[in-house]
Amino acid sequence: MALGDLETMRLPAGAVLVVGAGLAGLFMALKLAPRPVYVLTSMRQGEGSSSAWAQGGIASAIGAGDTAEDHARDTVNAGDGLVDERVAMILASEGPDRVRDLMKYGVEFDTDPRGDLVLALEAAHGRPRVAKVKGDLAGKAIIATMIDRAREAEHITPLLGWRAETLLSDGKGGIAGAMARKDDGSLMAVEADITVMTTGGIGGLFKITTNPKTSRGDAIGMAAVHGAVIRDPEFVQFHPTAIDIDRDPNPLATEALRGEGATLVTADGKRFMDAYHPDGELAPRDDVSRAVFAQIQKGDMPFLDCRTAVGNHFPEEFPTVFESCMSAGIDPRTGLIPIAPAVHYHMGGINTDDCGRTNLPGLWAVGECAATGVHGANRLASNSLLEAIVFGNRAAHAINADTHEERRADYIGNQPWMAMTHDVSETLRRGMTEHCGVRRNAKGLNKLLGTIADLTEQVGEANPLIAARLIVSGALAREESRGGHYRDDFPEETNPPRSSYITYDQLV
Repeated sequence: MALGDLETMRLPAGAVLVVGAGLAGLFMALKLAPRPVYVLTSMRQGEGSSSAWAQGGIASAIGAGDTAEDHARDTVNAGDGLVDERVAMILASEGPDRVRDLMKYGVEFDTDPRGDLVLALEAAHGRPRVAKVKGDLAGKAIIATMIDRAREAEHITPLLGWRAETLLSDGKGGIAGAMARKDDGSLMAVEADITVMTTGGIGGLFKITTNPKTSRGDAIGMAAVHGAVIRDPEFVQFHPTAIDIDRDPNPLATEALRGEGATLVTADGKRFMDAYHPDGELAPRDDVSRAVFAQIQKGDMPFLDCRTAVGNHFPEEFPTVFESCMSAGIDPRTGLIPIAPAVHYHMGGINTDDCGRTNLPGLWAVGECAATGVHGANRLASNSLLEAIVFGNRAAHAINADTHEERRADYIGNQPWMAMTHDVSETLRRGMTEHCGVRRNAKGLNKLLGTIADLTEQVGEANPLIAARLIVSGALAREESRGGHYRDDFPEETNPPRSSYITYDQLV
């Protein structure tokens, strides 16, 4: 398809095209001032952002007596051997100042009568360090504030109602912007010298997920076909306490509930986590998810018991969870909450350095779609929002410090985005949950690769199919169990630990 066949928009020299309007994209856009920034997003009010759905809060070593070294150590330990310790220290040491930035932007974190932040304990943290907003509304409140600040910023221009589906090649191995489509099928090519992917994760590729269904790994698919290196795609985090009330996506019962003392029990109220892990309910997420899954597999259904830990304070302390439960006829003050593991976060993504640079000139990535090595095989609770602001800030400073050559698009490849019909998407989602879920094995993964191949033959190389194929191929190649990746046929870890790096050409 020739470039002249499309409506085109050329951004000013040195302007940044940000693809995605979650926390990473908006925080970075604000930090890029006064450089012109254009934010491309299909969202109109932030509802489709995974950041807005984050309940737990944002972790940082901001409390009295806490240290960056302690936070980094907890991050490394949770990552099961694959965290880049240097990058973890960057996250932990720069985190408190970035949280203070959010406060300056107007985020009203929960405070005590003295005005100090109220910090909660979450799984695998050595001490309370998670700042919250009205209990479980951190993500929603932060995104609302970021949208307000972005609207006020003269250097930011929103491009609303457009979904990026293809990156533009400059013909020299670099990226020169993106092609976007509206729901009515109209296309626009946006040429830019600097393109930053901040599109979030891959939860929408799975049938059981806490993420927006639109989070389908599009950034991975778009970048991979141009030669971007994808790191650790097989590492998918499953949240152990999605509320099992037949919703799509599943509402989430935040991990902070267990931090407050809620327990995992059977239908008769008996705790079961001590049989699976010495840390019980506060074990790392992958261990808790497998325990919950094991309970489901043997027919002894799992529940979250918040009656004693939270009780009558539920509506004020955890309004989002309370509303989800009550809408399904469950009163968590007096009854048990049915739970199941659900895809929650992707540790893998487009490989970047510690400032968001990819191996493709002109292309950067920040947030969940990127892989800096900070999460390893299993993300530490509430490090996701922190990652977005720490590396969003670092990317902004690096972009402003760099010199950038002019990039012009020379060609746009076809992207069969419209062919991802409901039936195709649901076939993929069911297969990913069944064969690339909490427990995996070679037989199921190979069957799933066959399904993806059949769907690709049917509709073409759509971004979600490319992303799914990378995830499944990574899971098949990793013949061990580590972090969020568990193989029935390879239940032990292999040493030394190693990250995986894969490109699109290696799949063909």
